[in-house]
Amino acid sequence: MTEPLVDTLTGFVDDLRSRGITVGPSNLIDAGQAMSVIDLLDRTSLREGLAATLLDDHTHRDTFDLCFELWFPLGSAARRGAIQVPRDADGKVDVQALRELTADILADQEARSDGRFDQLVAMIVGEVGQYESARGESYSVYQAMTAISPQTLIARIAAAMAGDQDTESGERPGTDPMNRRAARQATVQLREAVTTETQRRMADIRGREAVGEYAVPKLPEMIDFFSANPQDMAKMRRTIEPIARLLAAKLEFRRRRNQHGPVDVRATLRASMSTGGVPIDLRRRKPRPGKPELVVICDVSGSVAGFSQFTLQLVYALRQQFSHVRVFAFVDSVDEVTDFFDRGNSDEQFGERMTRMLSESAISTRDGHSDYGHMLKGFEDLYGDSLTHRSALLILGDARNNFRPTHADALAKMRDRVRNAYWLNPERKSSWDSGDSDASKYGAVIDMHECRNADQLSKVIADLLPV
Repeated sequence: MTEPLVDTLTGFVDDLRSRGITVGPSNLIDAGQAMSVIDLLDRTSLREGLAATLLDDHTHRDTFDLCFELWFPLGSAARRGAIQVPRDADGKVDVQALRELTADILADQEARSDGRFDQLVAMIVGEVGQYESARGESYSVYQAMTAISPQTLIARIAAAMAGDQDTESGERPGTDPMNRRAARQATVQLREAVTTETQRRMADIRGREAVGEYAVPKLPEMIDFFSANPQDMAKMRRTIEPIARLLAAKLEFRRRRNQHGPVDVRATLRASMSTGGVPIDLRRRKPRPGKPELVVICDVSGSVAGFSQFTLQLVYALRQQFSHVRVFAFVDSVDEVTDFFDRGNSDEQFGERMTRMLSESAISTRDGHSDYGHMLKGFEDLYGDSLTHRSALLILGDARNNFRPTHADALAKMRDRVRNAYWLNPERKSSWDSGDSDASKYGAVIDMHECRNADQLSKVIADLLPV
């Protein structure tokens, strides 16, 4: 490969590493070898070849693809062609004609292979997506898509896809469900392509790093629970099984490593008599293996519901590592909800169980606002006997108590009953004790750990859960 191409590849890999994607030296060598045999003008083959050699986790693909577009953009020559910009008598862009042209090209299956689709996207962004900002020339996806309004063209696209079929069948053009579904998919592809083209042009103007800061999504395991939207949560749920497998392997390794009991001093000294009192062979006590019990108390109020649901799914994916898992939920009152989660493990079933739990259990009996103090006191009174020296206690919540009594003394009694006790807080540590947060008061009683995203959560659980 030429030196500029090597620099581009290494810069691309460094960018991936800075975003949390692990790329080893061998992966980089494999990618370089792949590029030496791939047709570099075929961007699809280039992207797939680099993905196959550099990626180990398919959940990182969205981040990889957008980084690829910034580092290996489509050349300007490929975005120029014979398509003419439709203009009116005054020389301005004829938006209505541009919409009709868009519908015709989206309906043509061959438009992607002959380059017309790429030329259309470049035309849309350049002609109707450009505007002058305070910092100079800029491009807007919203402005471009508003001008085109592809959703209003779905019927026209579907009719063009059908050709004469609808006319022959007597149906109104563009009403066939399959063609309308294909038309909607084409508009989605158009929006994605316009977004990519806008980012390319902004990268030329502002620089690749500036655009990458807002255009490239975080890895699913790096997304903060508090800022995650439904799409982000769906991505994060797909990471649960891989994380659970990794954590289970770590816990099993620690369990095997701990199979040897402590040194039995008396037996060792007796065995050393044959060697003149030199303890050459260490004798160990017989280990008493046993899986610990896990007790989880989680806040399921609206502010931390996403964090609690994700953590519960992760814990239940790990339940084979424990002799028993008991789950308690609360908003302002605590109730055991173990029975709601003991069956099944799919995402859909888990969501249904969460909904049923929220509606059927006695977790909100007062005003519906988080009340950690009332929960702790109620748990100590009702369920305190369920905690034993074999138990590990996990409390999930942001410790925002709505300025109510903390009852930290009840938490101290719970901590003294169990083998291990930890509090996992999804808020940034810098936000603890702000507003109605009582994090420091509870943190003085129990070890509290920041768990803002799946990556932090998995590391904390791997380090803290007993074996």
